[in-house]
Amino acid sequence: MITKDMLIGEIININPEFVSILMECGMHCVGCPASIGETLEEACQVHGIDVEEVLNMLNMINNSTPSYETTIIENDIVKPE
Repeated sequence: MITKDMLIGEIININPEFVSILMECGMHCVGCPASIGETLEEACQVHGIDVEEVLNMLNMINNSTPSYETTIIENDIVKPE
């Protein structure tokens, strides 16, 4: 579950596709080094975005997509289906 206290960097590590979601919400500086150390709540405040709306969107996507972690089996990387 994504929370407003999580760092942007942590959220992106959970699912790299969240970068495009955050950018669509108006956070165009997601790639900025400073943003990686900001919490979601701080980033939303800076950009005048409702953190609860962003949280709902991220968690809805996070709960409906398979894990993006990869499994290494006999030196082959297999993405979950």
